[in-house]
Amino acid sequence: MSKVIENYKAVRAAFEQACVAAGRTSDEVKLLVVSKTIPVPVLMELYDSGIREFAENREPELAMKSAAMPDDIVWHFIGPVQSNKIRKVVKLAQVIHSVESLSQLERFERIAGEEGKNPQILLELNVSGEASKGGMTSAELPAAAERAAACQNLRFSGLMTMAPFEAERSELEKIFSTLKNLRDTEAVRLNIALPVLSMGMSGDFPEAIKCGATVVRIGSRIFEGIQRISK
Repeated sequence: MSKVIENYKAVRAAFEQACVAAGRTSDEVKLLVVSKTIPVPVLMELYDSGIREFAENREPELAMKSAAMPDDIVWHFIGPVQSNKIRKVVKLAQVIHSVESLSQLERFERIAGEEGKNPQILLELNVSGEASKGGMTSAELPAAAERAAACQNLRFSGLMTMAPFEAERSELEKIFSTLKNLRDTEAVRLNIALPVLSMGMSGDFPEAIKCGATVVRIGSRIFEGIQRISK
């Protein structure tokens, strides 16, 4: 068994254990493989084992991998998107987790219409308030959510956040529960389904699952010991 498959199986077991501990089933939560900086041959090992969804955070790497790998892969984009990269991201990614402002949302909507695309989008919130994190504030969410719900070329499906890397468990649960509460509030206010909560990574996915995550983004634990693409 290769190193990456061994790692993935160990992560999958921990993921399923976290779901059981939270009183949830693994069918309720998606384990999204974050493939950034990982070479295509390694990713193809996961593809050959049945993985069909991967996440990237830089447009050039997304473009390279989407061209080199099979067409049935669903590509997620999870990183910040510069204005001049929005068109390329819209053309390549089926799910965009990181729409971080109302003005950016408007650009995504316009460009998706021009390109004839209909990507699924999540609004990114900076729940922790860290200066280094992207995303809108909770005060900015209602206006952005209302506009996102009215978009014709984007499928508004939920919210995303990132927690501080060194946060204590109590802080993690507060951040993740806050995102869930914000999602629930907007779904009721706008009378729409917002089924997706993208939160939790390699170091904190059990807490995220406990608090209602429907997508956890895991990369470093799956690719531990794997040589990465040099930048």
